[in-house]
Amino acid sequence: MSEVLVTGGSGFVAGHCILQLLAAGHAVRTTVRSPAREADVRATLGAGGGNPGDRLSFAAADLTSDAGWAQAVAGCDYVLHVASPFPLGIPKHEDDLIVPARDGTLRVLRAARDAGVKRVVLTSSFAAIGYGHPDTARPFDETDWTDVNGGGVTAYVKSKTIAERAAWDFIAREGGALELSVVNPVGIFGPVLGPDLSTSIILMQRLINGEVPGCPRLAFGLVDVRDVADLHLRAMTSPAAKGERFLAVAGEFMPMIDVARVLRERMGPAGRRAPTRQLPDWLVRLVAMFDSDLRQIVPELGKTKNGSNAKARRLLGWSPLSNEDTIVATAQSLVERGLAKS
Repeated sequence: MSEVLVTGGSGFVAGHCILQLLAAGHAVRTTVRSPAREADVRATLGAGGGNPGDRLSFAAADLTSDAGWAQAVAGCDYVLHVASPFPLGIPKHEDDLIVPARDGTLRVLRAARDAGVKRVVLTSSFAAIGYGHPDTARPFDETDWTDVNGGGVTAYVKSKTIAERAAWDFIAREGGALELSVVNPVGIFGPVLGPDLSTSIILMQRLINGEVPGCPRLAFGLVDVRDVADLHLRAMTSPAAKGERFLAVAGEFMPMIDVARVLRERMGPAGRRAPTRQLPDWLVRLVAMFDSDLRQIVPELGKTKNGSNAKARRLLGWSPLSNEDTIVATAQSLVERGLAKS
């Protein structure tokens, strides 16, 4: 079995990657910004059914500094670079997101190359694929790239696109023997491991708790975090994944009102607070003038998007859970952990 570095060990996706790597027999090292987080991460993984034991170790490293990265990657065969900033609100300046995402990715790649790592799997996003384009009925795939100069492209979308572009450029120009594979997930849902919730999960929490009075006319892709972790592991070792990017999407993009409907139909009493009405675009735009969170979604109102998972299925044998099963798994885990109303 291999030694694998997973960056950002306290994160949602990283936690599930660590659990699957340990279950597969690998030794795992993970980065945290402060050594004080080790106990929390171990406890979270234990609550998720894992037994980290002595096959899990920790290294202190931050995406904004060179310090610690050489030690973090030393002796590792593979790196899963999962860590990346994803705030709820809009940053004061887009560079607050773009610079750490891009420079942090390059730090990890440089350290991995210098340490003789075989392959890095980078967690990018559908944000690097499906934005800044005119409306299209064609599903997006791995050949598509977001146009960062297109209309309605947010700082987060720019950060993911620029960081992934920088990664491919690095490999082409100075990567040496280092290989790169990229995973581009849509909205990541699924079972939570602890109380630190990702932006996607907070949306689901608000729907369950009835904190959303109605659903904007917004559709998005879903994928279960366990399937995202599985795709990372497949991309890590498969010869077919070298130099490839993989769009991680379970099925058709879903309108938010349909997500709420699944919660009401499948979650019994716990789903009764999910909204039943769709908000008109004019109202969302009006409220967005005073709400920075809503302001980010205004450019996407009424847009129809889809993505294809054919490449991941064909090359890596990936088979994700359905949208509905992912929605239910997310909601159940929130209720079971006392993070949503029952």
